[in-house]
Amino acid sequence: MTKTMTILGIESSCDDTAAALVRVGDKGAEVLSSVVAGQTDLHAAFGGVVPEIAARAHAEKLDLCVEQALTQANITLADIDAIGVTSGPGLIGGVVSGVMCAKGLSAATGKPLYGVNHLAGHALTPRLTDNVPYPYLMLLVSGGHCQFLLVSGPDNYKRIGGTIDDAPGEAFDKVARLIALPQPGGPAIEQAARAGDPKRFAFPRPLLDRPGSDMSFSGLKTAVLRQRDALVSAQGGLTKQDQSDLAAGFQSAVVDVLAEKTRRAFDHYPESANRSLCVAGGVASNSAIRTALETVSDQNEARFIAPPLALCTDNAAMIAYAAAEQAQHRPADDLTLSARPRWPLDQTTPSMLGSGKKGAKA
Repeated sequence: MTKTMTILGIESSCDDTAAALVRVGDKGAEVLSSVVAGQTDLHAAFGGVVPEIAARAHAEKLDLCVEQALTQANITLADIDAIGVTSGPGLIGGVVSGVMCAKGLSAATGKPLYGVNHLAGHALTPRLTDNVPYPYLMLLVSGGHCQFLLVSGPDNYKRIGGTIDDAPGEAFDKVARLIALPQPGGPAIEQAARAGDPKRFAFPRPLLDRPGSDMSFSGLKTAVLRQRDALVSAQGGLTKQDQSDLAAGFQSAVVDVLAEKTRRAFDHYPESANRSLCVAGGVASNSAIRTALETVSDQNEARFIAPPLALCTDNAAMIAYAAAEQAQHRPADDLTLSARPRWPLDQTTPSMLGSGKKGAKA
């Protein structure tokens, strides 16, 4: 970084409307403000995110979030150096809302505009929080994505493996609905699992019998469904303990799969004096998953980096930081910047087979 930059970040790829100010310089990065407006209540009755509702909520809240972020940072639009915005991948209505807001601000202020890949925001978060040197091994694990990446630069990503169907966060949401736990499913299952017996049900560990770091969680979800149906058939419903045991067994299976696939991903990590395993994305907030990955990292003599929980879930600080890094290596975008529902980080490796609720896996 040759000069200090203050970046406004905007994020609206799913169901969180976010704005943040980040200052980046030779001594590292500082989050000046971060505002996130969630939509959980708007979607609660539907058991998941409704794209049309999410898009309307983004349009209503984006300017308010930007205003709050500027106020918290005690700066004005005239003080910023650039604007970074998520321009994909994600629910297209939400992405369009954010891109249009950012383009309007750029046109009005004359500040340069940078369209940022939402996944790059997650992948670069360890550099925002811990200034991790390149290259590092990244597990990006969220509601719509799950992949292992070797991150060698702000625009240099090599995908080592990923999910061929449901992402873990997607599976957590679906399993929560199956066993009558509230949404979002990740926190609900983690809480229920604390009182459960993870060994009561023999759930599968998909793809552990195959080499490589590709993953699958659809069959695990189906196994939970069948076990639930068996319990309902035998006793007329689920007890609270049944819910906890099902949650614990499912979570344990996900943890085992992620831990073993991470061990295999280390085989692709070049020898380095500063090896790091980083994890980001909403599912990274699960404490059982973090603990297992930290153990794998220790076994491979690597530093384990898990950003603060507020920076694991969708936020605009990561988008602002990614824009600051990319500003050193490429020109700004113009007002023809468009929203992209699909945008793989690794442009050279063929797309993964399979598709979940948010489309083909990148």
